[in-house]
Amino acid sequence: MPVIDHDALRRHAIARTFFKPTTLLRAIQRLGFVQADPIRAPARAQDLILMHRVKDYRAGQLEARYAKLAVEEDALVNYGFLPREMLALLHPRTAKRPWDEAMNARAAEVLAFIRARGRTHPQHVQQAFSHGRVEGYWGGELNASTQLLDGMHYRGLLRVARRDSGTRVYEAIEHLLQDDSPEARHARAGQLLDMIVALYAPLPSPSLGYLTSLLGYGAPHLRVEARNVLKEAKTRWGHAKVDGEVWYWPADENPASRAHKVEPERLRFLAPFDPLVWDRRRFERLWGWAYRFEAYTPPARRTMGHYALPMLWGDRMIGWANLKVEGGTLVPDLGFIDRRPRDAAFRAALDEAYYGMAVFLGLED
Repeated sequence: MPVIDHDALRRHAIARTFFKPTTLLRAIQRLGFVQADPIRAPARAQDLILMHRVKDYRAGQLEARYAKLAVEEDALVNYGFLPREMLALLHPRTAKRPWDEAMNARAAEVLAFIRARGRTHPQHVQQAFSHGRVEGYWGGELNASTQLLDGMHYRGLLRVARRDSGTRVYEAIEHLLQDDSPEARHARAGQLLDMIVALYAPLPSPSLGYLTSLLGYGAPHLRVEARNVLKEAKTRWGHAKVDGEVWYWPADENPASRAHKVEPERLRFLAPFDPLVWDRRRFERLWGWAYRFEAYTPPARRTMGHYALPMLWGDRMIGWANLKVEGGTLVPDLGFIDRRPRDAAFRAALDEAYYGMAVFLGLED
């Protein structure tokens, strides 16, 4: 009988996340969540994630088509995009730090303004209200209206209707009240954790615990219920002990199945937040080296580069690529954990990956 070991877990992780490319909406529904990041190097993380899972996907298509899709920008374990039907599991959301009376009154004024106006750019709110400036999230100063709108979105008073040149355009939204019984709350927390396991599996036990704590960002009102669901892990999800550590995956899957096929000569450049890469603990367990996201690391201290994209060749993570566009041409800078492969199959796979990236970025017809 096939055994579940790190080789099986690696094949399982790759095969289940790189499903047959489909439509944009179906890919987001299949994933359940696509993490967003504003850095474009050479494309935003959400586009780099979707390029491997959406047929003929091009950078920027999610933003361009967002307004017509049943998709929402919202918070889960991080900020990103999720199927609209998931909002019922996340809202009404109660923030960890309630607003005071003055802030609630300010939000009520802005909400009435947006309800009357319809889809509203933050500039229009800034022009209508004198909210001043506040300390920014990452230092410096931020327009207080921008921070207020962000807080209203998080609390479920607003939704992102679209983006104009990357800036959120908001509209008012109302969420249906949910059954607040202990059983219903437990069920919602369980559904959210089922989705998280399905997105990132197979997961080592510490990673599952960490993701459960991160769910406090998207569902702070279900923190207790999520911890209780985690206590049921061994009866809720498939699991096995590998080298002394328990790993989890959806109950209807088998990591040892021979159905998990990996394209042996396919090279992929992966976003730092791709589901296959996101869990750094799992990455190191499965591929034997530590990947680091260094975009916010001082340049002198970087070891991999500003926006290193892990390179997956077959079932091996062989290194990373920093990709830039200069003069309409893709300029790569590669790094390898071991020696660079010299065989013809790798050269062909690398050329194909470069071409695919150029098409995705609109550099090729």
